[in-house]
Amino acid sequence: MARFTVDGAELAYDDEGPRDSASTPLVLIHGWTADRHRWDHQTAHFSPHRRVIRLDLRGHGESTGAGAPTIDALARDVVALLDHLGVDRFIPVGHSMGGMTAQTLALTHPGRVERLVLVNSIGRMTYSRARGLLMAASTLVPFKLFVAANIRRAFGPGHPRDEVEKCIRASASTPREVVMTLYAAMRAFDVLDRAGEIRVPTLMVHGYHDVQLPVRQMLRLATGYQDAEIRVLDAGHELPLERPEGLTAVLDRFLARP
Repeated sequence: MARFTVDGAELAYDDEGPRDSASTPLVLIHGWTADRHRWDHQTAHFSPHRRVIRLDLRGHGESTGAGAPTIDALARDVVALLDHLGVDRFIPVGHSMGGMTAQTLALTHPGRVERLVLVNSIGRMTYSRARGLLMAASTLVPFKLFVAANIRRAFGPGHPRDEVEKCIRASASTPREVVMTLYAAMRAFDVLDRAGEIRVPTLMVHGYHDVQLPVRQMLRLATGYQDAEIRVLDAGHELPLERPEGLTAVLDRFLARP
């Protein structure tokens, strides 16, 4: 693990794999209340032959800093780290909130993004009236209950309970201010009408049982893309934890495309 300081935050990151590889580096971006270890399986698989960079977003994992007020701010942190490492062209792979960050990178730095991978991610948070009221009410309960409720519903049916509880404990260790600030940032995120501006080959992988960000919202986003490949796996919202091997296999095939 290494560290890099940007705008008052010290970001923890891993930079693994050969620097002289002809393959474009992967930049792995985790989701809300998670950390860079969501990508352990993918890092172990790809780093022997490709440069892989993964970071803890500000306020998450081993990184410091207050919560970013917008998804754009998270994207600026990623770009600052890549500039520090001397990385120009890259392939962002983002899960959930990390996918929102990856889309922002593709829109703000189109010349640097070679391909794009979105895992359980969407272009705009859309709620039915009933779900909107439920989500608004959930923020009024004690913080740890708020986090636990959101993490429990993120997993698909039948996922081992001990693993779910372990994930809840890790997420609840993220500072409240970081969690709530980024919760608001995700709700405000909206690039759905700009999807057509992203012209690079894009892989969208989603869990069939995802109730956090339902698959129909991903499909709505995909209709705007110029070149979108869609894969739906038997999982919930936490694909990197629920189906790590399946996610890696899908990503491997996508990267092998000419």
